[in-house]
Amino acid sequence: MSLFAVKTEDGRKGQDGQPSVGPVYRNPLAKDGFPPLDPELSTTWDVFSASVKKYPGNRMLGWREFINGKWGPYVWKTYEDVYNEVLHVGAALRASGIEPGSRVGIYGMNCPQWIVAMEACSAHSLICVPLYDTLGSSAVDYILDHAEIDIVFVQDKKLKELLKPECTHARRLKSIISFSSLMESEKDGALAIGIKPYTWKDFLLMGRESPAAIVPPKPFNICTIMYTSGTSGEPKGVILTHENISTYIRGIDIFLEQFEDKMTVDDVYISFLPLAHILDRMIEEFFFYRGASVGFYHGEIDALKDDLLELKPTFLAAVPRVLERMHEGILKVVEDLNPRRRKIFSILYKYKLKWMKLGYKHRDASPVADLLAFRKVSAGLGGRLRLIVSGSAPLSNEIEEFMRVTSRAFVVQGYGLTETCGLASIGYPDEMCMIGTVGSAFVYSELRLEEVPDMGYDPLADPPRGEVCVRARSKFAGYYKNQELTNESMKDGWFHTGDIGEMLPNGVIKIIDRKKNLIKLSQGEYVAIEHLEKVYCITPIVEDIWVYGDSFKSAVVAVVVPHKGNTERWAQQNGHKGSFSQLCSLKDLTESVLQELKSTAERNKLRGFEYIKGVHLVPEPFEAEHDLVTPTLKKKRDKMLICYKVQIDELYQKLQKGKH
Repeated sequence: MSLFAVKTEDGRKGQDGQPSVGPVYRNPLAKDGFPPLDPELSTTWDVFSASVKKYPGNRMLGWREFINGKWGPYVWKTYEDVYNEVLHVGAALRASGIEPGSRVGIYGMNCPQWIVAMEACSAHSLICVPLYDTLGSSAVDYILDHAEIDIVFVQDKKLKELLKPECTHARRLKSIISFSSLMESEKDGALAIGIKPYTWKDFLLMGRESPAAIVPPKPFNICTIMYTSGTSGEPKGVILTHENISTYIRGIDIFLEQFEDKMTVDDVYISFLPLAHILDRMIEEFFFYRGASVGFYHGEIDALKDDLLELKPTFLAAVPRVLERMHEGILKVVEDLNPRRRKIFSILYKYKLKWMKLGYKHRDASPVADLLAFRKVSAGLGGRLRLIVSGSAPLSNEIEEFMRVTSRAFVVQGYGLTETCGLASIGYPDEMCMIGTVGSAFVYSELRLEEVPDMGYDPLADPPRGEVCVRARSKFAGYYKNQELTNESMKDGWFHTGDIGEMLPNGVIKIIDRKKNLIKLSQGEYVAIEHLEKVYCITPIVEDIWVYGDSFKSAVVAVVVPHKGNTERWAQQNGHKGSFSQLCSLKDLTESVLQELKSTAERNKLRGFEYIKGVHLVPEPFEAEHDLVTPTLKKKRDKMLICYKVQIDELYQKLQKGKH
């Protein structure tokens, strides 16, 4: 077997109508059984309080203040500072009548107050219920009611969402605590519906004046209910216990210990993915365990580079869309170089890539190329970045390779869901064979593939493909108030993810599709929609793309958000003038986009029926309006179709006319 996975059970052919299943794979670190847990660190409160004792003066939480019209340098709270605030906030919660086991909402952007509220929940056996700061009032209202939330910590600019008349279940709240201050009108609005409002300063003061003994949780107690936004239907409340999270922390610690490049207390993580999302939450929990630092971005994702330069992080986690934008930014800088320097960049890129593919570590592959070509790329990311992790969706091979070569950092993909408490699999640094994959089974996870007959996926075929199923020490305790859905997703101890994977000969897994996102075209050919979007999104003229296929049609079409800078350059080169919105309505641009998409399809050896035959251009990003994407930028395909149905119908009508 490979260095990356151990096969613990053979696959078997399905009988009596049951699907076939593939072999079971484990991480080599768990070949003789899952490693023992640390009994001294079995809850998140154990983890945090132990770090406070061990690293009281270390920098824990950093943020930037807006001073004289601009963002200033990072300022920091130590572990001891945060601990004292946690004690005060916890005491104030108890003084407000909140008892152990109650649900506490946290609604807003990542910031130190978010973490303090979270740790205060752990200190008193309260259940933290995060709310995505991008959720609309209807989803917030649903979660407030479904989780029976008693009290909410809220970012000041989100308070208006809670006080809207349509947020009817906010009236069940006893109190709201603003992350900062409150306007008199907001106080009056809250009081008018029977909610006691507090500023952060007032709440801390109440806690100081009414101290309360902590009520530490047990490992089996619920730590958090994380509502997954989903691409359709109401949010699902995923129940995670303290043992789930402490198991994850232990697993990461064991995994990282096998590598030469060790994590230290000097490591710094930049937090910009939503804390209400499992990826960011689990990374921060691990950083707290190691006594390291977390710095929060100032809230504008388009200005993230400024935070990177100021914070100089060593670790960054991102979703593919963020890395795609970084890739685009670096390419733009390269394009602006004179022809001679562009040629040198290309030669050095290929030279370093060659040595990396021969097995050299990225730091040793070509120090000369790093010095001459890639030092500035690294400097643009803060200059100290050592690790980039991509999650939430598959990252294209092209971008992963590019970032591995140019960033001078380890770049790996991980795979997991809220239901697996984060990682189910993880890639290995400096292993080029893992490009395009999400690695092998995590330390406390087992993986196998299950047959999906109606989609033609067979885990016993060559290559083995099927639905990814996970069995883990850290798997979730179920969906809150939804036993039917829990039973549907958990069968024989295996969690069915709904993702389609391909198992490579070395025990490494590649995510190739979603179970529900395979479209059968009228000629009988299957099209993996998400795979096509990943391929076509690399096209320079494309900022974002939604691919659509109809079972009654023989071709796929797409709605494209053009890349603004590249579109404006195209307009200048082709004698067109006008605003970006006006350019998007030009027939010439539509034809140019189609041609570029065709080139991308040819370059990636797509089959003829996977070529996009018609496009509609839109100037606004999908995430800007109409609730078309989730907070982690997954497309809500049912809502996309509703929004663009007229345009899709027109594209198919034009294609039909073109045949006659």
